[in-house]
Amino acid sequence: MIRAVVFDFDGLIRDTETYEYYSFVNLLGEYGVELPLELYSSRIGGDTNTFCPYSYLESSIGRTLERERLRERRREIYAELIHTEKTRPGVEDYLQAAQRMGLRIGLASSAPSSWVMPNLEELGLVPYFECIRTHEDAVRVKPDPELYLNVLDALGVNPRQAVAFEDSPNGALAAFRANMRCVIVPNKLTEQLTFGHYDLRLSSMKDMGLEEVLARLG
Repeated sequence: MIRAVVFDFDGLIRDTETYEYYSFVNLLGEYGVELPLELYSSRIGGDTNTFCPYSYLESSIGRTLERERLRERRREIYAELIHTEKTRPGVEDYLQAAQRMGLRIGLASSAPSSWVMPNLEELGLVPYFECIRTHEDAVRVKPDPELYLNVLDALGVNPRQAVAFEDSPNGALAAFRANMRCVIVPNKLTEQLTFGHYDLRLSSMKDMGLEEVLARLG
């Protein structure tokens, strides 16, 4: 019996990941450098230290650059791209359905709290979550299962009684390693990536209600 649902944040609740990637693409493009998705993808939904676009840019042009200025420019580009992007379709429907069904609701994100919480507050979603765990709450982030296990421990729920909702291969692998069921809902960026283990794939949460999803998972 499913007792809890645990959501990722970036790319699943809000499609920050697509715009994050394209902000780097545009930044590097200003220096005449391309940023292949296959290089960038290792950091999506997991440890951002696995690949540094700024280091890649410097190695590509053969000189060092002022990092803080690069970061400021990248943030400017990102803000221009993301300003109309709100909650992904169907997310709030799922959160409301989970509440109606009496399910425990958690969130597990590899991103820092200083990023996750302002986004959730802007979207008005904070009250839905009983437990939120972010980068600071784990020694190892996704694809390690630690964040998911921390959430489940706080909720008092066995992993096999919980479903993770993810959009990235790193996140889906973390859920698998935590011994959870996993539903993937890739976004415009991550739909191009190869996923390993998952139980159900949706193109959008609007495609199928939460009740039917849980029924399919048995």
